[in-house]
Amino acid sequence: MNILFILNDPSYGTERSYNGFRHANVMAKTEGTEVRIFLMADAVTCAKRGQKTPDGYYNLEKMIIVANRRGASIGACGTCSDARGLQTEDLHDGVHRSSMEELAEWTVWADKLIVY
Repeated sequence: MNILFILNDPSYGTERSYNGFRHANVMAKTEGTEVRIFLMADAVTCAKRGQKTPDGYYNLEKMIIVANRRGASIGACGTCSDARGLQTEDLHDGVHRSSMEELAEWTVWADKLIVY
């Protein structure tokens, strides 16, 4: 089964993106499942390299590492990144600069679409 997760909320301040990554990471380790994650709007900040959070607090950069290890592809909307001043070199290595065209391709590819 192919599952596409679309995340919209900022990396911190709400827990929607955190919960989206939690859900995606569990699904990515499920046998027979392929996961793709598209970050748009404020969720592109989840891909920011070098996040430092207090001990005991979730860290979305670490969650991206887990998703990558489990084979998930992660794209960050280029237009949304530009609007927030994020350059390609600001993005974590496991995230590529993406586009609405790729989101459209991924949407057609997906058997299930989950939006956070």
